[in-house]
Amino acid sequence: MTDISAAPSPVNFRHAAFLQSASAVENAPPDAGWEVAFAGRSNSGKSSAINALTEQGKLARTSRTPGRTQLINFFALSDSQRLVDLPGYGFAKVPLAVKKKWNQQLERYLQYRESLRGLVMLMDIRHPLTDADKQMLGWAVAASMPVHILLTKADKLKRGPAQNTLLSVRSELAAHAELVSVQCFSSLKRQGINELGKQINRWLTDESVMDPPPETPEAE
Repeated sequence: MTDISAAPSPVNFRHAAFLQSASAVENAPPDAGWEVAFAGRSNSGKSSAINALTEQGKLARTSRTPGRTQLINFFALSDSQRLVDLPGYGFAKVPLAVKKKWNQQLERYLQYRESLRGLVMLMDIRHPLTDADKQMLGWAVAASMPVHILLTKADKLKRGPAQNTLLSVRSELAAHAELVSVQCFSSLKRQGINELGKQINRWLTDESVMDPPPETPEAE
């Protein structure tokens, strides 16, 4: 998608620093370089996951009021690499007009942001694949955007039930296996952070991630 003269260096997540907030896609930083966005329902653990990944406890602000944060927050990893914290979605008490506005913004961001390399979707492992999650996932798939799903708060379940949920979600999304991957995650227990870091590092350093699939040779 984005033309870059040289692939970026491996990511050092500890170097993450707040770049800017945007009230709309039009106010985002220039659409250059590569970025990975975090999306999820309100209280899905987005900010906690970013803080755990970067080992900075207060980098992404957590809110005790679901649905309050309605800004797109950008964090610089280098001159050409960014993490993006998208507004939480699916909170019932948010006014309908606000919800509609942000649904439109999220859809536009996924479809038209040239620097976007992948989407990290966060779902509470106890309530995965809600209608709002499926809507967001549908937008990403329609844009041929790679998605890595974190089943967050995995520490709330014992190992057996957590693995069963993981397998169930993978099975339900099997039709999109080329675009979608799934893992268990816990910011509190630091479970799955290395796996997440490897996925994001690949998105932000591998130029082939967004290449179209090779054409099938025609039979002679």
